[in-house]
Amino acid sequence: MPISAPPPKPRKSPVQARSMATVDAIHMATIQVLAAEGLALCTTTRVAERAGVSVGSLYQYYPNRRSLLAAVLGRHLDQVAVAVEQACIAQRRKPIADMAHELVYAFLGAKLEHPSASKALYAVAEEHGGALLVAHAKGRMHRAVASMLDTATDARFDDLSTASLLTMSAMIGPAQALLEDDASAELVDVLQAHLCTLIQAYLRAISLSVPTGKSTE
Repeated sequence: MPISAPPPKPRKSPVQARSMATVDAIHMATIQVLAAEGLALCTTTRVAERAGVSVGSLYQYYPNRRSLLAAVLGRHLDQVAVAVEQACIAQRRKPIADMAHELVYAFLGAKLEHPSASKALYAVAEEHGGALLVAHAKGRMHRAVASMLDTATDARFDDLSTASLLTMSAMIGPAQALLEDDASAELVDVLQAHLCTLIQAYLRAISLSVPTGKSTE
């Protein structure tokens, strides 16, 4: 099946607390199997065994392996996108220095909160409908950043789309490198500070100045 094909949807969504706990256990087990054994060996049988549920129980929620992997990836991407969206909403009508700082810390914080999950899911992102899920999440973050930048109190941008795209791109590559290298907390702190400087400098370089005291509403 081509990568561009949308992943099959789960059979049903958990409603009761017990069902939600089962799905959470299945998701966690999927990540653990991916991290320990790789994508090729991440089968529904292995996941069910690790989660402590029957394969039949797993199939109540996910019709096949592809659906399961897509659901786990989708949840992870949604968590990252939500973190960025919330940061962008909170930083509206702020200077670009504040925007850059909070955006960097929100994005990297979400990506590095569960590094084993983020790292394991890179392989899934390349298959099983992952390309569409990644594109959707990137689109959400791209729009959130553009909307935030449009309200900056000390700058104006004549091409918000490009500014947003390059701002996000500046963070995505380093985040993946940190995960692949199992970076120390000290290195993460250094990279966060450098990314803030990089993004601030870029935004200032391409911005149109706003006269002091001029309203940005």
